[in-house]
Amino acid sequence: MLRTFFSCTNSENNNLVTLQGRMILFAAIGGLLALMGGIVYYSSLDIPHLELAEIELSNVEVVDVNSIENRVKLETTFLVKNPSDKTFTVPLISYEIFANGKSLGTGQYSTADVAMPGRAAFYPGVEIPLKSTLQFVLSDTITEEYKAITSGENVEYSVKGMITVETAWSLIEKEFESTL
Repeated sequence: MLRTFFSCTNSENNNLVTLQGRMILFAAIGGLLALMGGIVYYSSLDIPHLELAEIELSNVEVVDVNSIENRVKLETTFLVKNPSDKTFTVPLISYEIFANGKSLGTGQYSTADVAMPGRAAFYPGVEIPLKSTLQFVLSDTITEEYKAITSGENVEYSVKGMITVETAWSLIEKEFESTL
């Protein structure tokens, strides 16, 4: 190889060096693409485990009734379960809450502004209650429900929403419905 290299003319040497440089560049790009593909594949292995996350409405409690402004503050408690063998966190639960089938409003549990190590870790087999508060105001469409809630009568609560579940590598959003 060296004998061939030194016996070539300058233009042939330049062509040979340029060809070798291109081959190295293509090999480096191919290696980089393979590495990126491996990372994407590895991160997708968590998705089936994340989809197993379970959430249910476990409690709705009246925290405050402001009869002057006709405003009620509710505390909703969600029980989140991890039946899989992967640890995950829950940065966001967005939901709409209903009383006796009528919408009271939308609420949100969020730890999105907290770094992942600071959030509640859902280890395999763990159930953790997550609490969120929601305020709603009396309106013409929910007069009966407002009266029932403020007077302490039996009310059937239900929620419909979206939970975000994530590991260090993957993130999914999963729809849910629950009745209390």
